[in-house]
Amino acid sequence: MDKNVNEENNPDIFDKIMSLPGFRIFEGVYKKNKEILMYLFFGVLTTAVSFVTAGISKHMLEAAGASSGVVSVLSTTISWVCAVTFAYVTNRIWVFHSKVRGFRPILLEACSFYAGRLFTYFVELLMMWVGYTLLEFNYWGTKIVANVVVLILNFVISKLLVFKNKDKR
Repeated sequence: MDKNVNEENNPDIFDKIMSLPGFRIFEGVYKKNKEILMYLFFGVLTTAVSFVTAGISKHMLEAAGASSGVVSVLSTTISWVCAVTFAYVTNRIWVFHSKVRGFRPILLEACSFYAGRLFTYFVELLMMWVGYTLLEFNYWGTKIVANVVVLILNFVISKLLVFKNKDKR
């Protein structure tokens, strides 16, 4: 309840957009499902960060003559670091509205977030290795399937483990 009162008194950019005339018809659905909608919105942007950095690194590694196994592991790793950093900032601020303050508490929260994402990194890495390297499926098709699985796992981990105490003072 306190979260809703705070959001009504201090609306973010997304609340302001939803109050525009053309968007008001969606306002009820938005308010009721804001956390999930915000997670999906930033999940799509995180996926874009992941895909762009994976594509750039894949291209550079292939141009350097790297094997498909090296391309798969390194491009996935580079894209993971970029995407997780972007995801932590956006999830902390706009999705889960973390109330954690101070260097040490934020560092612990960030470490918890990265640890959860490290688990899903290995899930993605395994899926990319099996799909792209062993089974020789299309790189981008494998990447899309892996990212859908990772997106779902990341929400559950963030909601239940990382930002679970976001409303506690």
